[in-house]
Amino acid sequence: MLLAANPGLDINAPWLVITASVIIILSYICNLIARKTNIPSVLLLILMGILIKEGLDSLEIPWLNAQDEGLVLELLGTVGLIFIVLEAALDLKLTREKWPIIWKSFVTALVALLLSSGAIALIIHQFILPEATAAEGAAAWVKCFTYAIPLSIMSSAIIIPSVAGLAEDPKEFMIYESTFSDILGIMFFYLLLGNADSTTGGAVAGSVVTNIALTLLLSIVVSYALSWLVQRITGNLKLFLTIACLLLLYQIGKLAHLSPLVLILVFGLMLNNPKLFWRSKLQRFVDFDRIHSVTHEFHLLTLETAFVVRTFFFVIFGITIVLSSLLDIGIVFYSLMMVVALYVVRLLALLVFNKKDLFPLLYVAPRGLITILLYFQIQGSYSEQFIPEFNQGILLFVIIATSVVMTISLIQNGLASGRVPQEGEMLPENGEALPANDVDVHLTEKDSESDANSAE
Repeated sequence: MLLAANPGLDINAPWLVITASVIIILSYICNLIARKTNIPSVLLLILMGILIKEGLDSLEIPWLNAQDEGLVLELLGTVGLIFIVLEAALDLKLTREKWPIIWKSFVTALVALLLSSGAIALIIHQFILPEATAAEGAAAWVKCFTYAIPLSIMSSAIIIPSVAGLAEDPKEFMIYESTFSDILGIMFFYLLLGNADSTTGGAVAGSVVTNIALTLLLSIVVSYALSWLVQRITGNLKLFLTIACLLLLYQIGKLAHLSPLVLILVFGLMLNNPKLFWRSKLQRFVDFDRIHSVTHEFHLLTLETAFVVRTFFFVIFGITIVLSSLLDIGIVFYSLMMVVALYVVRLLALLVFNKKDLFPLLYVAPRGLITILLYFQIQGSYSEQFIPEFNQGILLFVIIATSVVMTISLIQNGLASGRVPQEGEMLPENGEALPANDVDVHLTEKDSESDANSAE
């Protein structure tokens, strides 16, 4: 935890290390509590941040100034986005048998994201945006969608550990849907901001198509090169060396106004689905056993790193919350309108694409890490889109409401497993936890078996 210096207290490097270590340990304890109570750990981490803020205020220790806070959040945001997308890609096993559930979950995530963003943008435009800003036309709508997209993204960080007690098909559907929601939401968010200055719809469409096509072409070429390189690096530094390359390429892509998260996605998919990408004559350039081993190591690295990033993001969010905002009738009203809009849109999407698993999947739609992360990105890196009238309490209300609805629904339907796994921990069909070192990159053991059969 980074704190500003206070004349009355000696805040130095050892105290910062102690504070950060304690927060990580408490975050692990929050996971243990979540396993026993089915309460999402995100709520406990936010509560921890609120308590830390109360402690700082009572000891008269100031929080970071705005400039330092922006720098820290931007750094955490960059690293967090890369690891979250990479972790999501490493969870996606692309096989012919899973194609039906893949396309249904993808289309559901896409439709829900677009319709939810439109509904929430309309609410912001009509009720929150000042009349003077609303009169700006297209620029005002860009601001509204900038805030609406983060609120429309489901949190895979909350969903994946929480659906362990569901039957196999709805559980995999939720894993895929929440992963696609993360990836699509993040991509749309940055594509919108990258084209915020375009004057016509045709210009925006042309810019987006060109951007995606060029980014996809470069991503495929670079991913092949990195996949070939990572299996030939000997020693213990290949993982962080590869991560450093991804960070470098990500920042270069942003400077070139591309969509570098596509690179992270393609690289992760290529690692987790080597037989799909390395075919025919290309197979002579790859060692599938080596790729599988590297993928397993990457999966563990992303899980551990994403855990730390999530911990500090939720805690920092808790610290920045003004509790009095939750008592504001206007904020409660706007938040409830957004929550209702989210569930109405989700109901329509499920009725079209996955009607048989309508309940309790309708209520499994929590908001969390990505919502907070992108909100902080608006404040730090895209201040021209900032809406001062949009109170941060709306984020807190929507996150708490959707998480509580999900928890109650799972318990009432008798689908809670009685034990929520830690982030990154997988559950076999008998419901007993696998040891952390036995976690595989596949969603179930059946995936690896079908993969082996297809190889034969």
